Amino acid sequence: MNCLFCAIAEQRRPAAILYQDDAVVAFRDINPMAPTHVLIIPRRHIESIRTMEESDIPIVGRMFFVARKLGEELDLADRGYRLVINTGRTAGQSIYHLHLHLLGGRGFRWPPG
Repeated sequence: MNCLFCAIAEQRRPAAILYQDDAVVAFRDINPMAPTHVLIIPRRHIESIRTMEESDIPIVGRMFFVARKLGEELDLADRGYRLVINTGRTAGQSIYHLHLHLLGGRGFRWPPG
């Protein structure tokens, strides 16, 4: 498997890592869509929400907990931030390794896209 995010999680590819533990890695997006744009990924390869198993529930919960922690650390909590998971090509998923976008530092409109 040639997965960019697996390579980042395994430190075979460089990334601006903001947080890591035994389950997840968070790093700055190289093509940011907001002043703060962080990607939070599981270390274990999960293709998408569509392919996750019931046993993956704790890791997905961990991703959201890390997003909350980073929102505080990056001084986004009081102003607000957006969390996004794209699932499938039409929704905008371009890398097929589950990832949570943490976006902040500017206003967002609704509906997105």
